[in-house]
Amino acid sequence: MPAAAARPVGAHVHATGGLATGGLRYAAAVRAEAIQVFAANPRSWAQAAGDPGQDRALHEHADRTGLVVFVHAPYLINPASPDPLIRDRSAAAIRHSLARAAAIGARGVVVHTGSATDGDRDAGLWRAGACLMPILEQIGGGPDLLLEPMAGQGQVLCAAVADLGPYLEAVHGHPRAGVCLDTCHLFAAGHDLAAPRGVDDMLGQVALAARGRLRLIHANDSRDGCGSRRDRHENIGAGQIGAQAFGRLLAHPATAGVPFIVETPGGEKGHAGDVAALRALRAAALRPAPAGQSGGPSPGAS
Repeated sequence: MPAAAARPVGAHVHATGGLATGGLRYAAAVRAEAIQVFAANPRSWAQAAGDPGQDRALHEHADRTGLVVFVHAPYLINPASPDPLIRDRSAAAIRHSLARAAAIGARGVVVHTGSATDGDRDAGLWRAGACLMPILEQIGGGPDLLLEPMAGQGQVLCAAVADLGPYLEAVHGHPRAGVCLDTCHLFAAGHDLAAPRGVDDMLGQVALAARGRLRLIHANDSRDGCGSRRDRHENIGAGQIGAQAFGRLLAHPATAGVPFIVETPGGEKGHAGDVAALRALRAAALRPAPAGQSGGPSPGAS
């Protein structure tokens, strides 16, 4: 992979026609260096078996080209639920996602960290740990489990970066528990990424709460303001975060080697534009600064 792709940029791809046939066509159309897919219906407990031929073709393509692949687990999962049936179904869905991810050569499975819907945060953390620990212990050589904080709505256990500390303690700091950060979620939860030092401050907190665990960034602008607790994605540079913050993220040493995946509006056309925007910001971040000037994106970028 070329040096410019040390932070691969890509999109959540639509895979109509099969993970390889449809997914790779979509990836090529948006010029993705990394992709994220659903391996099952994201709004159902059903566990699709998948197509072995499509799985093998995607795995072989990723091995041959260096395409980085991730799986997003279903949205229904809540390992912190006070309902034991929901926790059992969540565990089964996570195991299924991990197995499907291994079959297609994915690097990790993104799972939302869940909510203490009974309002008991401490009990919710304990339940999440009890649900996830047996899964983490069984991963072996497969993909990592990537914990994604949410926007702060309801009784979510993780929204601000600092919330990751207690959550990781609940899974005993297991080495296969990685982190996926969503920029829209972070902004909605109160991390002002648009502020001059907002990205630096947020990544500094990541170093304290989850050092060495950042595996993926969902790069999404936000329709709503900082601290809104509203998870509404916008295209890069068209929202309240602004393009300059993404340039800072792409330039920061803490994101070296971390893929960026867009989950923005507009389907293929919107994703193509957002991938192109991130690639341009990455190129600017990697460009040597003139003598006497600091690197990074132009202050005029927005």
